[in-house]
Amino acid sequence: MTRRTSLHSRHETLGARMGDFGGWSMPLQYDTPRAEHLAVRERVGVFDVSHMGQIEVVGPQSGAFLARALTNDITQIGPGQGQYTLMLTDDGGIIDDLIVYWLVDRAMLVVNASNIEACLTRLQELAASFEVAVSDRSPEVAMLALQGPAWVDAIGPLLATPGPLTLDYFEITEDQLAGVPALVARTGYTGEPGVEVMCPWDQAPALWDALMRGMAAPAPCGLVARDMLRTEMGYPLYGNELTLDRTPIEAGLRWACDIDGARFAGAEAVLAQAESGPAERLTAFRMTDPGIPRTGMDVMHGGERVGTVTSGTLSPLLDCGIGMAYVRADLAAPDTELSIDVRGRQRAARTARRPLVDRSPRTD
Repeated sequence: MTRRTSLHSRHETLGARMGDFGGWSMPLQYDTPRAEHLAVRERVGVFDVSHMGQIEVVGPQSGAFLARALTNDITQIGPGQGQYTLMLTDDGGIIDDLIVYWLVDRAMLVVNASNIEACLTRLQELAASFEVAVSDRSPEVAMLALQGPAWVDAIGPLLATPGPLTLDYFEITEDQLAGVPALVARTGYTGEPGVEVMCPWDQAPALWDALMRGMAAPAPCGLVARDMLRTEMGYPLYGNELTLDRTPIEAGLRWACDIDGARFAGAEAVLAQAESGPAERLTAFRMTDPGIPRTGMDVMHGGERVGTVTSGTLSPLLDCGIGMAYVRADLAAPDTELSIDVRGRQRAARTARRPLVDRSPRTD
């Protein structure tokens, strides 16, 4: 059965085109994806991301437990901070990529919608050796992402205190927005400055309405524009770039693994591959011929198939096709000439460093 967020009726009222995403009925677009994309890049947009999961960890051994369950070095953050990290199988396959937040009395893991059960299962399996409690808070929590250079104008008038406006990148605080209690984090998935807001599930409609009534109301944006934005940044998407069959080394996420401490589950496999080198690596690319790459298209070099496109779209900023692909490791370096098989025609492309566009969510 397809699930709905607590904002579903708001999306319908705004005329959103809805579609299935990970078992949820989600807004794909309200306006054209290009218009929504530019609204985020130039002004501010808001996304309903209430399908995301929230898993809470409490207990005296939470730090040691998270060091075992997650790849990044959890000791590098403290209360009020977050960290991008991964959860792996014992053989190094990626169960999920996620953000962990340290709060005053607990840790909160924000995981991908399609992986909530898999993450819970893995955490509960590992928790048997630690004094911790793991709880799924997803049904209680709604989540909005407010993204774009004018995010402060949109959210500022609704805040009970100015605290969230002074957060550094990947910091989190508690506040009230339009009278709704919320966790406000300086994170996002677009490459623009902004915040992600978690609030009680049944109070999200009141918060949404308050945002839409504001003098600097954000443009409502759907998942198509979100995909274009994150592809421009080279951010991986679980199910495309990240899967159980891929490792952090292949995905270019060694930086999100505590290689030195190596306490995390799956570390042995990751260390072995880091030393030997993977057969394939994830790379970003830009089309130099006309054509829009799509997931599953073959990547070619010298008449030979050397990889597969994992994500592809048309970049409104670059005005060309862009994407990401797993390719033979020796061809993954930037500025390598490749071609993409676009419906039977070879279209020239060139690998590139991520991000593909010059953006930084660290700046206001």
